[in-house]
This record gives sequence, structure tokens and C-alpha cells, in this order.
Amino acid sequence: MSPKPLFSALNCGKKNLCISALALLPAISFANMGNSPSTYGLLPTDIASAQAMSIFNSQTSAVYYNPAALAQDERGELNLGMLHADHDLKANGKTIYNSPSQQVQIGMKTDLSDLTDSHHPIYFAFMAGVEKYGGEMMSFSSSTSNHGQYMQYGRQPLFLSLGGATKLWRGIDAGVALRTTLHSTATLKTYTDLAGNMDYEELDVSAEPVLRPIVGVSMNVGETFCPDTSCWMDNLDVALSYRGRSNTKMKIDANTTIPGTIPDPGLSLAVVTLDSFQPDITALGVKYDLGESRIAATLEYQAWQRLNKELEKDTIKGDAGIYPQDIVIPRLAVEFDLDDIFTLTLGAAYEKAALHKDLRSTLNVNYLDANKTIAGIGLAAELPKITGIAKPIRLDVGYQYHNLSKRNFDLTSTDPATPANPYGRVQTSGDVHVFSGSITMKF
Repeated sequence: MSPKPLFSALNCGKKNLCISALALLPAISFANMGNSPSTYGLLPTDIASAQAMSIFNSQTSAVYYNPAALAQDERGELNLGMLHADHDLKANGKTIYNSPSQQVQIGMKTDLSDLTDSHHPIYFAFMAGVEKYGGEMMSFSSSTSNHGQYMQYGRQPLFLSLGGATKLWRGIDAGVALRTTLHSTATLKTYTDLAGNMDYEELDVSAEPVLRPIVGVSMNVGETFCPDTSCWMDNLDVALSYRGRSNTKMKIDANTTIPGTIPDPGLSLAVVTLDSFQPDITALGVKYDLGESRIAATLEYQAWQRLNKELEKDTIKGDAGIYPQDIVIPRLAVEFDLDDIFTLTLGAAYEKAALHKDLRSTLNVNYLDANKTIAGIGLAAELPKITGIAKPIRLDVGYQYHNLSKRNFDLTSTDPATPANPYGRVQTSGDVHVFSGSITMKF
């Protein structure tokens, strides 16, 4: 969305006035209700396993998926990762979105047990990610669309999560974390003429962090129920996690006065809108260790119906009739130890569309959504000794593929110039390719 003077929308309808006010933002050209940690994954293991292994992954990404997993590895670590997602999202076979998502990520985990007299293990970690390799810390977009826009793909604004974990009892670990998102407010007061020349401008932009909880519990079943004898449950792990809903939100209050045309107190514009919505997510996972391989299955429940309430005060999307449905996502992954250094990961998932199956249109916004088949593959190498470095280094690469199924949507608009409603029909299709790499130093 290219910047333009606020006055340029004065001859348009109320909705267009609100949209023009968004020129105050460092916006992008695609409004989405998804976010990269939930849509793709964070580290290569999460991406390669289609997030089936994420609830058991003890790397720094555990602070987002299941903080309790931080206690599974006593070592500290420093992690640096990169993610690149190529989109080819289509409507009626024509590409409508192909901008890549590109993130740089950094994470750290450490043992804080020495801070207490009991020396009970307490693990702390944080992970942060920034879009466009650090170039877009506050990317935000919320808009209507004439040709349709996909609901769950787009760039991810600043990502930050931090938390900790500890061992509760034999085989049972628990963790708590907080995810930070920003809710921003912008106010603008100005005098302008019909040529767009502004005077006496007053602009104020502020942002406050909003913290959302993430909690998790992990259990090694054998250690809990048969700690003194060997049994088949020794290789069985179960985990449960909950991630609270979050979003980025923007509130804009703008006022302009045009002497001789719009006198004091001027024309007031008010916009409240949200982006990058993540629903409440509850995940239950089971993993079994077969020795040189491990298999994991995760069921993930996403409570998308809550979005209806979140949109009640949204001035851009609130009247669109967006009707989401709660969904359950099955995820399955297998890890193979190829030798003492290399581990191969394969994963798959099937994700139903968040928009209700009977929904055919969303007025003006024209959201598109479809069922997705997801597959991943990755390779990890833990190098025990490198000259000059005292601790092991882990290298990871991961790839993930999304295939969107076909689904029909009607395009609708309240624009008086629209000859008929619906004025068009589109069918979804497309592919997404996600590449990820990371380097982790253990200490």
C-alpha cells in the first residue's frame, strides 16, 4: 500500500477514508491472519517435522511450542537461524501473491540453577525473529481487496517469546513462557489545502507490548510409572501445551482541516484494525523412541471462532462477515539417526481451512482460504569437536512444502460502481516452499 496524502480520500466513501488513513503505517501489500511460527515453524526441526516434533524439541524454539521441553537437555545453547518462504498463491490460476517471507532468528537457553541455594535445575530461554532479515520490525497491513487475498499467508512482524522450565517430579517437566506482540496507536492532526499541502502537523505514534501466555507439561511415562525397573514405557514421551491467542493491533485517530472547505473542528477519521491473529492453540503429542529412530504424532486444536469477537471493533474487516471455524490439525513425523552425527527428519500434516466450509464470501475483504497438505524434510548434524571450539556445534537445514486445495469463493463489494454482487468467482490453488537453516552452539 503506497503512501498518499490523507486528504486524497475526501471524495470517497467512509470505508475508503479509513483505508487511506492507513498510509500512516509502514504497511505491506497483503493482509493476513496468520503468523510464521504457526504457519511454517521456527527452527529447521520444526519445519522439517511439519511441527509434529516441535512439542518435544528442546532447542530454543521450545519457548514458543512447549516451554517444558527446555528441561529435556541440560546444556545451554546459542542459536542463530534464517527462514525464507516463497509463495505462489493463485486465484483462478493467476498468481495474486508471491512476496517472500524472510526472517532472521536468534535464541538463547541457559541453566539458572546456580542462582538458588537448592541448585534445582531452572532453564531460561528466549527467541526473537524479525521479518525481511531485520528490515521490517513492525510490518503491518489490513485492507480490502478487489481480486481476493489469502487469509493465512503473509509477513510476520517482530516475534519475541521468553520463558523457563523446571523438573517437577520424576519424568515430569513443566514450563511457562510469554509471547510479546505490539498494540500501536497513532494520532495525526493537520491543516491542508486541496492540493495536498500540509501545515501545522502533529503526529504521535506509540506502541505497548501485550503479553500472552504459553504453558506446557512433558512426561517420560516410564520414568514416572516404573522408575525402578525397565519397561516398554521408558521410551514413551507425552506432552501437552497451550498457546494463548495473540494479534498485532493498530488504532489510528486522524483529523484534518481544509480552510474554506472543511472548517474546525475538521474531519475526523478513526481506524481500529488487527493483523497476524493467532488463535488459542492446544497441542497434545506422543513420541516413541525406537533406538535409532523416533516417531511422533501431534494433534493441534486451533480455536479460530474467537476471531469473530476480535473483529467486532475492526473498522476494515468487522462488517465482512468473516466466519471462521475451529480446526484440528494432525501432524506426524519420524526421525532417523543415520550415524553418530547426522539425523534425518520427515514430517507431514493436513490443515483444514480456518474459514468455515460453508462460507462463500467475505464482503469487501474477500478473504480466500483452503485446506493444505504439508510435507517436510530436514537434516541435522551435531559436530562433537571442532578445532578451537570447546563445545559441540549443531547445524540444521529444513524444507517444507504446502499444497493448497481447490475451493470456490465469490467476490463481493459495497462499491456503488460494482455492477452486480457477487461480481466474480475465484478458485483457490497454489504452492508454498519454505527453506530454513540454523547453527547452534551448545555449552
